[in-house]
Amino acid sequence: MLEEGKIYLGTSRKPDDSINRPEYLDLKFGNRHGLVTGATGTGKTVTLQVLAEGFSNAGVPVFCADVKGDLSGIAAMGQEKDFLMKRAQDIGFADYDFQEFPVIFWDIYGEKGHRVRTTLTEMGPLLLSRLINASDAQEGVINIAFKIADEGGLPLLDLKDLQAMLNYMGDNATELSNKFGFITKASVGSIQRELLILEQQGAANFFSEPALKISDIMRTTNDGRGAISVLAAEKLMMNPRLYATFLLWLMSELFEQLPEIGDPEKPRLVFFFDEAHLLFNDAPPVLVQRVEQVVRLIRSKGVGVYFVTQNPMDVPQTVLAQLGNRVQHALRAYTPNEQKAVRTAADTFRPNPDFDCATVITTLGTGEALVSTIEAKGAPSIVQRTLIRPPSSRLGPITDQERKQVMSVSPVAGVYDADFDRESAFEILTRKAEAAAQAQAPEPAQPKSTGTIGGWTLPGFGTDDTPQPQQKEQKRSGYQRESVVEAAMKSAARAAATAVGAAIVRGILGSLRGRR
Repeated sequence: MLEEGKIYLGTSRKPDDSINRPEYLDLKFGNRHGLVTGATGTGKTVTLQVLAEGFSNAGVPVFCADVKGDLSGIAAMGQEKDFLMKRAQDIGFADYDFQEFPVIFWDIYGEKGHRVRTTLTEMGPLLLSRLINASDAQEGVINIAFKIADEGGLPLLDLKDLQAMLNYMGDNATELSNKFGFITKASVGSIQRELLILEQQGAANFFSEPALKISDIMRTTNDGRGAISVLAAEKLMMNPRLYATFLLWLMSELFEQLPEIGDPEKPRLVFFFDEAHLLFNDAPPVLVQRVEQVVRLIRSKGVGVYFVTQNPMDVPQTVLAQLGNRVQHALRAYTPNEQKAVRTAADTFRPNPDFDCATVITTLGTGEALVSTIEAKGAPSIVQRTLIRPPSSRLGPITDQERKQVMSVSPVAGVYDADFDRESAFEILTRKAEAAAQAQAPEPAQPKSTGTIGGWTLPGFGTDDTPQPQQKEQKRSGYQRESVVEAAMKSAARAAATAVGAAIVRGILGSLRGRR
């Protein structure tokens, strides 16, 4: 029943309920992405657990989110139960055995796993705008804030850094508008209010250091199994936008950092995106377009992305077309919209002449699914009505004591548990503001602060180290043409800023590239 190079999913049945054949997912096509759908209580989580077990045993690291808490049982050995043994017997699974799997628990809040963080600089302006549901004008201001930070050598690491940057932009809106485009204090204030709400929802736990290293979710054990990283998302789901943005950031990090390897014999990592509809709800077209681009291109880097959701219509058609491996659990069709969803799901499969997909989808039992995977030459297999195999690990959650035991022997124990706050935009801007304030004091012997950072002069922090004789300012009206000297100075400043900013390169989703 178990075959080398393949993951056993279950056994299909003929229309007369007799056993047909075992259904496999070929590891060679594991990076062709996938979709697991079905109504609540139909067995999606168990299917995810079975897939994660199979990839782990094949030496493929896995990252998945535990949105209900019951996926944590994958870290414990399964227990013999009547319904599990009956399912194994019904599908002819003679090799069925119990085992525990190497698991690393993660948690943004640090309560049920190791702390997982990133910085605002690494997340980038596009995903941050998505996180606070920014308007077009607000998104423009956020992009300017990141531009100033990149050019001025002002690391944006946590929320207080961005708040300090926004305060600075509001105080110097006129000068900065001349260089970067129109900035209004109203937009700055709106963003600050949204950041305050975000902070109250716990985002301050996420934006800090040390940032998560991608290598720590791509580990294998000494016996060759892939580590399964489980993100505790029960509390995180109280802020679904943060949950979706975090997983999207992680997917973009994988895309930006991993090298091209073509189509390997097995994936380098498999990424499960549970509650995938949260990613696309109210998402602007540009974000959906870039997600589709990442999903399409990340395959060549050996990463498989599997979306888990209730309805295939939750995923845009452009993304849905990239998902080659499909597991469809039961859907209910009581309303016109639900009936449309059933027809959509049925139309995504390669038809089986033995039955009508749309009819079968509404009659599937718990733990039963329509399965179609990529076969030889990259073509999808004919859809089969399949009884999903029972998992080898525990069904249901582990205890708090068991979780602590797993975390104590984790390969990343102690690495991410303590916060690290290095000098960043908040400290730099505060220091420069204090220096500028002192320079304005009536002390003739004290030189002014330049406010020059990374070769670029920040408005509001002075422009010259040498005290200049005070002259009565002449009133000007209308547009004044800048002198040749002024133009040359501005050109030199821009060139210096460009030289500093040349090392800052952002990828498709705005995350930082080439920094490690």
